This record gives sequence, structure tokens and C-alpha cells, in this order.
Amino acid sequence: MEKANILDEQAVNRALTRIAHEIIEKNKGIDECILVGIKTRGAFLARRLAEKIEKIEGKPIRTGELDITLYRDDLTEKTVNKEPLVQQVDITYTVEGQKIVLVDDVLFTGRTVRAAMDAVMDLGRPAQIQLAVLVDRGHRELPIRADFVGKNIPTSNVERIVVNLKEVDDAESVTIHE
Repeated sequence: MEKANILDEQAVNRALTRIAHEIIEKNKGIDECILVGIKTRGAFLARRLAEKIEKIEGKPIRTGELDITLYRDDLTEKTVNKEPLVQQVDITYTVEGQKIVLVDDVLFTGRTVRAAMDAVMDLGRPAQIQLAVLVDRGHRELPIRADFVGKNIPTSNVERIVVNLKEVDDAESVTIHE
């Protein structure tokens, strides 16, 4: 059941514009940066950030995608020799010495981000891994924090954050559900 509408389409757009500026500022440009979206919604958010960054900087930023669904340690199905399998890694650039900006929709326990970092590290040693999220809802189980946050939304453990994006859901909103 929907409890509250936190971000509408304009608020999502403003948050992404701010994050794009913050990424450029923190990294003193984008020359050594690669945006890596965590599927599904993080990949779409990364594409939107890439478009905004290109408009600001006048040149494209490199992008990639990770599907780490089966990389997570709390998902035990479909493993070989008890090692999780990466479903898909679509990063066509070397990560060696680059600044990787992981992009996801919601930061909760930190397990998805940790799995994404493991997948990136399997490709090489980046100079740095940063994290951009549309929503940080708290309740971390791991010592992970976002470098770029669209909105902090403190929640209880029984609440869920639902992110709807036009590309996937034909709607644009962030809502809290009980």
C-alpha cells in the first residue's frame, strides 16, 4: 500500500541534474570516469546521468552496465561450486586506473553495491569506486555510503521504497509503501 509520494518526475530530474554536476565537480571533469549502472533501474539512471553530463561537459562520458543479481551472497540459487555467477557485465572499457561511478536507484543494506564492487574488481583495479544513488534509505548492513545522493529518505524496516522510471514502468516517481 502506498504511504507517500516522495519524488515526482520534476524532482527526480532535479536530483539527477544535481548528481551530474557533483560527479563532474568531485572528479574535476570526466576524462578518467566511467558510469556503471546496476541493472535494471540503475542502468537507466546511469544513461540519464550520462546525457546530462554530456550536455554540461560538451563531450560524452563512458558508460557500462552490471547485472549482479546472481553475484549477491544472499542469493544461493544457480551457483557453481558455491561461487555466484555474474549474469551480465557490459563494460567495454578497461577499468584499470579509472574512476568508476556505480549508479543504482536505492541504497539499502549495501549488499547489492558490495556485489557490484566485486564484479568491477574482477575486471581490474580501478583508481577509485564511487557510488551515486537516487535514494538512500538507511539500514546499512555493510560499511558502504553513497558519494552522490538524490534524496535521503529514512524508512522503517517494514517500509519499502518503490522507484518507477518511464523506461521500465511508464511512470516516474519515488514512493514509500508499507
